[in-house]
Amino acid sequence: MIPFDVLVAICLLYVALLFGVAFLAERRAAMGLGGWLRSPAIYTLSLSVYCTAWTFYGAVGYAARSGLEFVTIYLGPTLVFIGWWWTLRKLVRIGRTQRITSIADLISSRYGKSNALGVVVTLIAVVGTTPYIALQLQSVTLSFAVFAPGGAVPWAIRDLNSSALTVAAGLAVFTILFGTRNLDANERHHGVVTAIAVEAVVKLVALLAVGIFVVWGIGGGVTATLDRIETSPLAGMPIQPGRWIGLTFLSAAAILTLPRMFQVLVVENEDERHLATASWAFPAYLMLMSLFVVPIAVVGLAEMPPGANPDLFVLTLPLAHGQDGLATLAFLGGFSSATSMVIVAAIALSTMVSNHIVMPVFLKLTATGATMSGDVRKIVLRARRVSIGGVLLLGYLYYRLSGGSEALAAIGLISFAGVAQFLPALLGGILWRGATRAGAITGLTLGFAVWAYTLFLPSFGQGGVMGAALLAEGPWGIGWLRPQGLFGMDGLDPLVHAMVFSMGANVLGFVTVSLASFPNPMERLQAAQFVNVFDHSAPGQGWSQGRAEAEDLLLMAQRILGPDEAQGLFQRAAADQGKQGFLPDITPEFLQRLERELAGSVGAATAHAMVSQIVGRSAVSVEDLMKVADETAQMMEYSSQLEAKSEELARTARQLREANEKLTELSVQKDAFLSQISHELRTPMTSIRAFSEILMAGDGMGPGEMRNYSRIIHEESLRLTRLLDDLLDLSVLENGQVSLNAQEVALPDLIDRALAATVGLQGGLAIRRDPAAERVRLMTDGDRLSQVFINLISNAHKYCDASAPELTIRVREGRDGVAVDFVDNGSGIPEKSQAIIFEKFSRLSDHRKAGGAGLGLAICREIMARLGGSIVYLPGQGGAAFRVSLPRARAQAA
Repeated sequence: MIPFDVLVAICLLYVALLFGVAFLAERRAAMGLGGWLRSPAIYTLSLSVYCTAWTFYGAVGYAARSGLEFVTIYLGPTLVFIGWWWTLRKLVRIGRTQRITSIADLISSRYGKSNALGVVVTLIAVVGTTPYIALQLQSVTLSFAVFAPGGAVPWAIRDLNSSALTVAAGLAVFTILFGTRNLDANERHHGVVTAIAVEAVVKLVALLAVGIFVVWGIGGGVTATLDRIETSPLAGMPIQPGRWIGLTFLSAAAILTLPRMFQVLVVENEDERHLATASWAFPAYLMLMSLFVVPIAVVGLAEMPPGANPDLFVLTLPLAHGQDGLATLAFLGGFSSATSMVIVAAIALSTMVSNHIVMPVFLKLTATGATMSGDVRKIVLRARRVSIGGVLLLGYLYYRLSGGSEALAAIGLISFAGVAQFLPALLGGILWRGATRAGAITGLTLGFAVWAYTLFLPSFGQGGVMGAALLAEGPWGIGWLRPQGLFGMDGLDPLVHAMVFSMGANVLGFVTVSLASFPNPMERLQAAQFVNVFDHSAPGQGWSQGRAEAEDLLLMAQRILGPDEAQGLFQRAAADQGKQGFLPDITPEFLQRLERELAGSVGAATAHAMVSQIVGRSAVSVEDLMKVADETAQMMEYSSQLEAKSEELARTARQLREANEKLTELSVQKDAFLSQISHELRTPMTSIRAFSEILMAGDGMGPGEMRNYSRIIHEESLRLTRLLDDLLDLSVLENGQVSLNAQEVALPDLIDRALAATVGLQGGLAIRRDPAAERVRLMTDGDRLSQVFINLISNAHKYCDASAPELTIRVREGRDGVAVDFVDNGSGIPEKSQAIIFEKFSRLSDHRKAGGAGLGLAICREIMARLGGSIVYLPGQGGAAFRVSLPRARAQAA
């Protein structure tokens, strides 16, 4: 067996080789060299990041435990690349035209550039991918354990936490060095992609080499191996249609929704035409990866001792037969499978975290915001590097908390089911223009919550987050809420059960809320761009040879970047072309370089549109204008705010006009009031003075005449006293100097008292009452409330102009209190006077008919305010109608 120290040295040399490949690729890409870096072969090999350590090691173990069910993991992606090539092409086209940087960016951009939706997708992606990263760390530590001293029995896992932590730290360093070296406008990482392509070749060669050795070196050839397969336990393992369909669906969804797959499939795509090659080459790669899985599993079960871990047959079979070199190659294949997955996943997740969580918070908290582009770029790089370390740390913590390999046995499928929650929002967004942001958020939230409850949290085991009692009996003993038996569905496989309920809740919420809500203008704009992307875009092969003048581009660049930085950019480009002292030639490479520099200051969409306009690519394309619309959304928002302010000013002006009209009317009423008061005071005073002088003269008056003159003086004195009392009463009420005597009184008694006090005025006024409804007792000042009733009854007598005048008194009890309505059958109060009848300067125009100073309703309003109630005029009742209301706290039913 190879010494453990030698194996570590081999790993370090292999990592150094990957460093060298990545560094060389980055350098040649920066120099504009190495067209092979953008070849279909590199693109197709980068897609092999789908084949992780779970596929490299775990597929054999999967076959040993479940027979041919492992085929579903390869069948789903194959069906997508062969049958859904149009959908993949549409995703890539959208990614290029919209400058998409991650799956969170695509979903949030589709639904109105919603950063809230981007945050939701990012959080789900981190939670769904973290267990998968833990699985890669577990597989690497298990493979190290095989070569470690005493590691002949891999199931006896010792304390490998330090090994897992070391692997996580090394992967973090590599990812940071070549995943966050700089900011590319299109978020492409040529060095990392090239290194992953090399790892794809290594793991394929390693697995094929082990398979060839097993078939011809151990199994005795193809025929003998087939005979072993026919007589092995695998041949008799039943096929479960439900799991086959479910697993095929999950693997097909994963090829679109796994953050690492979206990264290499869409973001890292250099040319849409590469998909044509990948549509057959990638399924062929998957076929080769799965070719020897069953033979290795069958021979391993027959050759290895009972209890041996079938996940590691790829390593232990060569070691058991003395093939140390082949075992080392197999180890490097598994190491490549794990590291490539972790690197790309960390890059994708760090991009999502920095773009949708860190940067929005930074720009919101920083006063200068995005005006300091250099500082912003530094913050982005720092955020991504910290995010990479954080993601790998989460993977390590999950590895520590999940309880070992048994808890991680099906973790790949758990992650598949988690990221599959993106599928409704993703496919709905590119195929259905009616899909809305609210629907996407609802579907994602519901689906993720059900997935976490039914599959993710139970993966920690009975001693983990969920206790044994909760898993067996449900929360609070509610059996139909058991995580793995919702609504009594006990017969389903746990994975299928979780997939059915989570995807069902997701799709139901997404479709229902989308149908019930209406997209905003930005959502409708983006929906048209995404759904009809082929109608509004070209394949996008980069810039063609420009027809613009260098002077025009320099003038534009100076306005955006400033004179020094723009001139420095053009001078460096000219020097690279061998034209020192002149302006550079307008080549496609220079246009791409200029666009990236401008994007740092004005945004990618605006930069692309500005360069397009000067270059003369048929003026500005429709999609470019659409993108610029997003970057001018702030100006549109300001315009909308100005319109709102204008409408507010218009409403204020209208209210001022109405208030002015009311004040004008009140001024007229005040003048009339003063005139009336003068008249009302002068008339009784004149009568008193005149008849007093007659009585004082006493010339020949009889007793009858003296009594008549005395009666007139007395009546005029009473009239004058009532007028002064009203003025004094109103002044006391307005100044709040009145003292109330609250006590329990019966409402019928108050109404009877008011009717008795006005019996001399009622004349032919008929009173209609409902004694049964009046059976209410009140806690109030009875004298003051009676004064209000008296005034209203007196007004009905004075103003009701019906031929047979009637006054209806209605009492109603409601939830909020008691209301007493006084409604006569006259013509009512004119509409123009209804708004001011309670003002103290308000009078009806017919002063002689009114017979008073017009203070009654003003006094009533002040009394009711002091009693905690109100008095209002009720229009549309046929005649004059007033409602006196008292709150419930002051009203008690008899």
